[in-house]
Amino acid sequence: MTSETPNTSPSPEQIRRAPKALLHDHLDGGLRPGTIIELARESGYDGLPDAAAEGADRLDAWFRSAADSGSLERYLETFAHTCAVMQTREALIRVAAECAEDLAADGVVYAEVRFAPEQHLEKGLSLEEVVEAVNEGFREGERRARADGNRIRVGSLLTAMRHAARALEIAELANRYRDLGVVGFDIAGAEAGFPPTRHLDAFEFLKRENNHFTIHAGEGFGLPSIWQALQWCGADRLGHGVRIIDDIQVADDHSGEVTLGRLASYVRDKRIPLELCPSSNLQTGAAASYAEHPIGLLRKLHFRATVNTDNRLMSGTSMSNEFEHLVKTFRYTLDDMQWFTVNAMKSAFIPFDERLAMINEVIKPGYAELKAEWLFQASPSERR
Repeated sequence: MTSETPNTSPSPEQIRRAPKALLHDHLDGGLRPGTIIELARESGYDGLPDAAAEGADRLDAWFRSAADSGSLERYLETFAHTCAVMQTREALIRVAAECAEDLAADGVVYAEVRFAPEQHLEKGLSLEEVVEAVNEGFREGERRARADGNRIRVGSLLTAMRHAARALEIAELANRYRDLGVVGFDIAGAEAGFPPTRHLDAFEFLKRENNHFTIHAGEGFGLPSIWQALQWCGADRLGHGVRIIDDIQVADDHSGEVTLGRLASYVRDKRIPLELCPSSNLQTGAAASYAEHPIGLLRKLHFRATVNTDNRLMSGTSMSNEFEHLVKTFRYTLDDMQWFTVNAMKSAFIPFDERLAMINEVIKPGYAELKAEWLFQASPSERR
C-alpha cells in the first residue's frame, strides 16, 4: 500500500475543502479586525486599543495576545470591544453576513452560531430587532457564499448570560423565533458562582415547548457543572464539556486500562454531544497542549465528541486550523475528520430528516471524493 492511500493524513488544502459542521461559535468572537475598525469609526466608538491605529493586522495580533495573556480581565476586554461595535441593525447584519461568508469559505456547510441579544441593546434596539438583524445577516451571508461557489446553512442560538437575570426572557424569545432562523438556546458566562440551576425556569419552559438547548458547562468549572447541566437542567448538549475527563481514570501502570466514573459513563452511554473547542481550551487552561487535550482520549473512547472554534478572532483560528492541529497531533485521517463531522451533524438542532440529508448527501460524498483523490495523483507504475 502506498503513502497516498486514504489512510494518510490529509493536507491543509484537503482539510479546508472537507465539509465541516460547527456547533459552538460565538458571533461576537469572530469579527474581522478590519470590520471592527470600520464599525468603530462609523459609530464613533473610541475605545479600541492603540493597536487599531496601526491597522487590521496589528489589531488582530492584539486580540490574540490579549486572549493568550492568561489574564481573565484582558480576555473579557476583547469582547467589550467587539460588542461595542455591534449595537446597530446595520452592524449586526454586516457582522453576521461576514461570519457566514468566512465559515463557508473555510468549508463549513452547517453552523450554529450563538449570540446574546441582551448585549446589543445600548443604542436602542429591542431584543426582537437584534435577532431579526442577525438572522437577516446570516441569510445575506448564505447568498454571498452561494455566489462564490460555496454552500452553507447557518442557524442562530440565542444565549442568555448566566450572571444576569434574563434567561427566561431570552428562552421565550428563542421559542418565538424557532421557525425563523433560531434553532436553540444557550447560557454562557463565568461558570464558577453561577450554576446553571439559577436558570431552571428557562430550561423548564424550553422542555415544555419541546425546544432545544445547550449549556456552557465543564469548561472553567468541573464535574458539578456538567452534572447540573444534564441532570437538573436537561441539556441536549454540553458547551465544551471538556472537564468530563476528570471522571475518567487511566491506569498509570502502562496497561492503558481506562475506568469511567458514573457521570462519564452516562455522558458516553446517552451519546451526549460534547462541543469541544481545542484552541480555546488551551487559552483557558483546560489543557496544556494539543497533545494533552482530552479530545484524543475521548475520540478513542467513542464519546460524541465534536470539533469547534468557540471564538475565531480571539483564538486566531478556524475550523480548518482546529483540524490541522488535531491531524498533526493525533495523525488523524479523513475518516477521523468525517467521524467528528458526522457527530456534529447528528447533534445539530435542525430536524432529523434535514440532518440525515446533510450527512448522506453533502458530508459523506464530500469525504468520499477527497479520499478518492489519491487514485489520480500518480501513474500506475508509481502506485506499485
